[in-house]
Amino acid sequence: MQYHGSCHCGSVAFDVEGDIDRALSCNCSMCQRKGSLLWFVPRDALKLATPPDVSRVYEFNRHVIKHHFCPTCGIHPYAEATGPDGKPRAAVNIRCLEDVDIASIPVTHYDGRSK
Repeated sequence: MQYHGSCHCGSVAFDVEGDIDRALSCNCSMCQRKGSLLWFVPRDALKLATPPDVSRVYEFNRHVIKHHFCPTCGIHPYAEATGPDGKPRAAVNIRCLEDVDIASIPVTHYDGRSK
């Protein structure tokens, strides 16, 4: 399936392709505060609909995940990192996708606080 997503004000927008079979809720210091529900896809499945320099990037701890956020509305629609297999991955915040029934998606809880 093809999904369209964006931040609240629409300045950071993207399309992503794939099947949302589950989402991840992480309790690390960043994710707990953001309240994101993350869907991991190959990075090339995420196509930006707005210029990449519109978003800002925040990195913390080991600086291995680039958390993209909108400098206007503050929403974090996606992040980028390298997966365990060494391939580029995107973590899409499914709360930023249009026409997704979030209540129907199984959520896995991940203890990122202990990592």
